[in-house]
Amino acid sequence: MNFENLKKTDSICYDLVQEEIERQETSLELIPSECIASLSTIEALWSPFTNKYSEWYPKKRYYAGCDVVDKVENLAIERAKKAYNVEHVNVQPYSWSPANMAVYTAVCEPWDTVMWLKLTEGWHLTHWWKASATSKFFNIVQYWLKEDWYIDLEEVENLALKHKPKLIWVWATAYSREFPFKEFSIIAEKIGAYLVADIAHISGLVIAWVHTSPVSFVDIITTTTHKTLRWPRWWMIMVTKKWLQKDKDLAKKIDSAVFPWLQWWPHNHQTLAIAVALWEALKPEFIQSNKQIVKNAKTLAKQLQKLGIKIISWWTDNHLVLADIWRWKGIFMHEACEIAGISLNKNTIPNDPASPFYPSWIRMWTPILTMRWMKEEEIKKAANFVWRIYNLVKHFEFSENKEIRLKNLKEFREFIKDNITLQEIKKEVKELCLKFSIYKNHDYKSKK
Repeated sequence: MNFENLKKTDSICYDLVQEEIERQETSLELIPSECIASLSTIEALWSPFTNKYSEWYPKKRYYAGCDVVDKVENLAIERAKKAYNVEHVNVQPYSWSPANMAVYTAVCEPWDTVMWLKLTEGWHLTHWWKASATSKFFNIVQYWLKEDWYIDLEEVENLALKHKPKLIWVWATAYSREFPFKEFSIIAEKIGAYLVADIAHISGLVIAWVHTSPVSFVDIITTTTHKTLRWPRWWMIMVTKKWLQKDKDLAKKIDSAVFPWLQWWPHNHQTLAIAVALWEALKPEFIQSNKQIVKNAKTLAKQLQKLGIKIISWWTDNHLVLADIWRWKGIFMHEACEIAGISLNKNTIPNDPASPFYPSWIRMWTPILTMRWMKEEEIKKAANFVWRIYNLVKHFEFSENKEIRLKNLKEFREFIKDNITLQEIKKEVKELCLKFSIYKNHDYKSKK
């Protein structure tokens, strides 16, 4: 990647870019919500489209000079329709929260009842919590998981019939099983609720048909573009044929909610990058990559179980692996792995006795490793690294007493700071990563 102009004009920022490239090249990224955008999409992000204002939609712009911008946005829309087999797409949402808020704005009134999964059982802050704006405007009913870690569909139906929500969401940020879109559709039909699938995590898997598509079952779909997709950070809202047959104005409601209700000028360089990424997603190589993501996730789960680490729900159907290391040890693994050049994230589990700041499990996934062309052999090595680190830190205890907790954390951080074992693992991680360079093998070409 060439940053020669930046090098000439701002050497400090140039050095920071190089530092981040080095970090990515030599680290194992297991954090869900991250991907490797192809260099073609990165080049699109650098394009002069970033200079242009173009508020509103194609052929309705307030500013002049938008003929080419209109072509770009229409191209992105048409490619998205083809990729997902949907009737209407809005490619303008800036990010997760405004996109999901646009759905509420389009179909709900203040204090309407909305139903979704309980936050501590795999939901996400942007949908509803005390720290989210949604908590100020809507009446919330939460469903949850059963003891086997599957969504409790019987309870979902009971709650829906009792509370008659206007809107039901099916999605989770930490759910490693197949999403039951069909079952949710039957429940939503009984009460006439809108059914929305947020497929942020599984979007690439849906395109590749390694996860059931929600298109035939739900009314609205929202998705991020930077998880199992190999795209830049952005968002889309899609409307399916299912609901347009009932409400022909739903697409207009969604568009109006995005602009002018919640945001203003589109980021045209992002729209171009999404168009490029959608073109890549329609290629056979993208399909194969997402199939390998699932294969690698199953390998990761199997290897961790073999080594003695408990996997939530005992398996995975998608790209996520959730490991239960119990009683607040998530923070220990999170920080120790980072010292060793492995990025994963701490996470709460259902009925977790700990807080989200000191949770009991860790969340991992395989898209970035797969995008680097790693396969089962390399995934087993990654699992072994995690296991070795777990054995190193598992003797640390986490107290519910704040003073003791802070003392234990201080001791732990001193222990891992210059730990020889972690430094040895870091060296091994770097050696593995450099065999699978991100920026030398970035395009979808078969790696011989």
